[in-house]
Amino acid sequence: MVELTRIYTKGGDRGKTSLSTGTRVAKYDLRVDAYGTVDEANAVLGLVRLHLDAVPDLDKIMARVQNDMFDLGADLATPLDAELSYEPLRVTEGQVDKLERDIDLYNDRLEPLKSFILPGGSAAATQFHLARTVVRRAERLTVELGDKVDINPESIRYLNRLSDLMFVLARICNDDGKADVLWVPGASRE
Repeated sequence: MVELTRIYTKGGDRGKTSLSTGTRVAKYDLRVDAYGTVDEANAVLGLVRLHLDAVPDLDKIMARVQNDMFDLGADLATPLDAELSYEPLRVTEGQVDKLERDIDLYNDRLEPLKSFILPGGSAAATQFHLARTVVRRAERLTVELGDKVDINPESIRYLNRLSDLMFVLARICNDDGKADVLWVPGASRE
């Protein structure tokens, strides 16, 4: 279990940070960028949850996802080839499967799209769209990291499914898609 007694250590004052293995790397290291963006996405999910009081089922899913995001951050912060005295925390296929079940459950309530939708509508939907875009950035960085070093492939799958779930839940929060803001191609062209 983690025990934090001091919040600042001054260890990063010179632009370095420690991976979970204790290895020091630059704060702009791609691995740090990937798990830092996962952390950012998690913070946006916290904002989403502020708007889910009336939808306890979605809040329960987001609570689980936020916990998963910490698992994902720990996974990305631990090199796959690290020699450790403990079993590192890794995202699992089961966590991805839960996202897929959630996507299927809620997508079945929605009419098929006949247009792209704009990020908007209700406050919850808008926050889900923001979360989706940050998750997509985390995914791109994680894919880039995976091109340079070996990583757990489930981490990419998790982020890919999570952004899909954010899209579906945004539509759910827009009155099951009835209040989606549709893109009208070229609407303001003269």
